[in-house]
Amino acid sequence: MTVFSMELGRIELGSSWKVQSHPYCPLQDASRRKNRLSVKFPGQWKGGELQRCNNLQVLVPEKRSVLNDARLPSFKPLSCTSNGRYALSEVKTDELSTWDQETLILKKKAEEIIPHLKGKCIYLVGMMGSGKTTVGKILSEVLGYYFFDSDQLVEEASGGASVAQIFKERNEQGFRDSESEVLKQLSNMYRLVIATGGGAVVRPQNWNYMRQGITVWLDVPLEALAARVVAVGTESRPLLGQESADCYSQALTRLTKLYEDRAEAYASSDVKVSLRNIAVGLGNKDVSHLSPTVIAIEALMEMSKLMTYRKLKLMNAAAGS
Repeated sequence: MTVFSMELGRIELGSSWKVQSHPYCPLQDASRRKNRLSVKFPGQWKGGELQRCNNLQVLVPEKRSVLNDARLPSFKPLSCTSNGRYALSEVKTDELSTWDQETLILKKKAEEIIPHLKGKCIYLVGMMGSGKTTVGKILSEVLGYYFFDSDQLVEEASGGASVAQIFKERNEQGFRDSESEVLKQLSNMYRLVIATGGGAVVRPQNWNYMRQGITVWLDVPLEALAARVVAVGTESRPLLGQESADCYSQALTRLTKLYEDRAEAYASSDVKVSLRNIAVGLGNKDVSHLSPTVIAIEALMEMSKLMTYRKLKLMNAAAGS
């Protein structure tokens, strides 16, 4: 077991901060899902005053990479289709289910990019309901990384209060302050996939933290976002307000306004994963039919392009000097 420690300044806490991140991937079985990463921020409230935190410890249990999972069948290299998407080559695809094909492609793309990531953290940004948590868990497992949800960390730091409760008791400013502190601490770590809150991009200081890794924007059509958040309920989404008779229209209106305010910030990300473009490339205009695995594959492909671009840029700079 490896232990990383670092000095902390002040951070808002409940009695303690202990977060357990459960890596997820369809390649796992139930027994392997028990592996988890525990993070503790020692500190407590005393007499209404915040006591100083001394350090942050990240306990990393031994973990076998899913890329070497013997249960997976061997396969030939991948090739791109004429429309720029991905496909298996020299594989009898009629013998594989769609899930199998997606899983094999995901595995191969991860194998290709891991050496180039060099342990850099991956920050997923995007609107609420864009699938950052679901896609993030898949990416973390296939890359051998650990997963954190910044909203969950803020909730744990607030003594277990939900995001909606934090907004109510401390307003959005208070929530954003805690969110920035979380991102600051995570920026000093490696090999993490972090699903950020939808509004994390609005603060320039957060970009200073996220730029330590790679930022990936999951861009989902607003109509699809509205349908998703309404389907699961808007009670946990304080920025969407109270539900009305026409929940979908209300959600779409509020999401549109939020997107307009944040679009420029989202566009500053290192990588953009457009669900609309993925769907069109696969001959399907409805993004709701895209599986999280396909979206994760696209994220890996776009990050690979970024790595190649940065490598060429460095080579050209070296040649010029």
